[in-house]
Amino acid sequence: MFMKNFFTFMFVLLLSFNCSAQNQTINVADHGIKPGKDVTLEVYQLIKSLEGKKNITLFFPKGQYEFYPENAYEEYRAVTNHDNSMKKIALPIYNFDNFTLDGNGSTFMFHGLISPIVVEGSRNTTLKNFSIDWDKSFVNELKVIKNNTEENSFVVEVANNKFGFEIKNNQLLFNHYSWQDIIGQNIAFDSETRSPIWQTRSYYLKPQPKKASKVIKLDKNTIKFVNYTKKTPPIGTVIATYGKSPGSNRLAPGIHLSNSKDNFLNDVTVLQSGGMGLIAERCENVSLDKFIVTSRDGRTIAARADATHFLGCKGTIKLENCLFEHMLDDGINVHGAYVKVVKYLGNKTFLCETSHVQQIGFLFGEKGDEVMITSRETILPVFKTEIEDVEILNERRTLITVTEMPEALPEGKLSLENLTWYPDLYMNKNIIRENRARSALITTKGKVLVENNYFSSQMHGILIEGDNNKWYESGGVQDITIRNNTFNTIGYGNGLSYPLLASPLFTPSQRIGDKKFHRNINFSNNIIKSFNGHVAQAFSVKGLQITNNTIEMVKDYPTGSKLPSISLDYCEDVTIEKNKYKNFDFPIRIDKKENCTSVKVKRNKGVK
Repeated sequence: MFMKNFFTFMFVLLLSFNCSAQNQTINVADHGIKPGKDVTLEVYQLIKSLEGKKNITLFFPKGQYEFYPENAYEEYRAVTNHDNSMKKIALPIYNFDNFTLDGNGSTFMFHGLISPIVVEGSRNTTLKNFSIDWDKSFVNELKVIKNNTEENSFVVEVANNKFGFEIKNNQLLFNHYSWQDIIGQNIAFDSETRSPIWQTRSYYLKPQPKKASKVIKLDKNTIKFVNYTKKTPPIGTVIATYGKSPGSNRLAPGIHLSNSKDNFLNDVTVLQSGGMGLIAERCENVSLDKFIVTSRDGRTIAARADATHFLGCKGTIKLENCLFEHMLDDGINVHGAYVKVVKYLGNKTFLCETSHVQQIGFLFGEKGDEVMITSRETILPVFKTEIEDVEILNERRTLITVTEMPEALPEGKLSLENLTWYPDLYMNKNIIRENRARSALITTKGKVLVENNYFSSQMHGILIEGDNNKWYESGGVQDITIRNNTFNTIGYGNGLSYPLLASPLFTPSQRIGDKKFHRNINFSNNIIKSFNGHVAQAFSVKGLQITNNTIEMVKDYPTGSKLPSISLDYCEDVTIEKNKYKNFDFPIRIDKKENCTSVKVKRNKGVK
């Protein structure tokens, strides 16, 4: 009995020893890292000392930790959908296996141009229990405190005016930590709804042509604008300005995941970022639970761009229990990327070019990746093959050799699309609201399920697009289900948007191909609270189900619409059935063009 208990004790002791050896918790306080002071250098040195080790938890006792750019690690980084540059990085998590960053409820406060967290080339990374913020917002918020409609003038108070502003040659310049911003991109928000104001384009800051436009500094906190908007903004309007794009207003995303596998973000809040809250590229498996992008008290805006963005990922992207609000672009965008074929060189080799300036440096593909040769004229597939070799010439151009070629290439411009790097997407119990642009952009060939979410955005609710002419975001969907969600007052920017828009983006030089671009979209059992009666607009879709949705009229914004509730163009195999429209006092109609085939419309209540 004694020997049995002894061996049992030794086994448990050995197991405990092995677990201890495998999972090491590093308390930053033991290394002199304390709240309330600049810890940038000390944190970098500590992370550097852990290189080569596995199963590490970096633990921060709760507090506010300050990070400044002067002593930060720096390297040149190409960050997709951002502005490439030399970047100061506070927490570079590079090439780790099983690394956890646990903030224990801490706030990481940043100053100036600095990237908070970059995860590069790592496996099984967990980020949890912390907030990211900046002491000075990247967005210049101007609150209207007086106005005069007769002279089209208004006076604004500058929020968070830590570094001041100046006016040179009738141009307003905002001072920041180490740079100045022009007005650049801007948008007007309603201070009561904390959302973009109705008809926000009418209040866009830009000198009006053929009028004497002036901007006048009244004192250190207030500015007067004369003839700078089409309409005079109401008192209380907050105009958010965020500089020039592309080039200078997407330099510091909150978190950048790159070339990493199995990424977990739990209970992380981004209160401010100089770009997207989270950008992930060339990653496999990303899971977000209670990831929040929102503005802190006293601010209207949280992020200069999207809350989350995923380019060229694979595996599964999962979002649950997240809140995205007050950002200056979309809640989530999931897509691939087309690269232009500049020239076919023979010997199965293409000279290719990254298409959009903010995708320069993006890794399009590697040996073994399956790719599709596509037509840039129709955006449709031509021939599927595999990458044999990649030779990067510079940030923009690459030589790509494939294993097989068609007997003949079609005439016209071509692109390549990477088929290997498309993820599945699961969204459940998330809230996306009070932001510029859309709630969600989804163009991935993986399986997509969007359920039990709340969407309320200035533009479309869910945009299923894909284009080969502007952002070059690829990914005609193959299997997407959108069910049991609530869409509230979608399109309050101008009343023209839809809860669902499924349509590739064409230019005048492009044309419809013989086949449909998107396939198998199921939009069912959703609740739509609408002032305009809009439900869906679809173009070039095969297999579209719009069923059992309830559309309720609300009067939060001016009611009515000249557009159809459901609009179909060049669609095939469509069912529109058992949708219920309630309390609308204007006509509701369903339109389809003659180029649509196999369309069933039946048992819809309230269609006039």
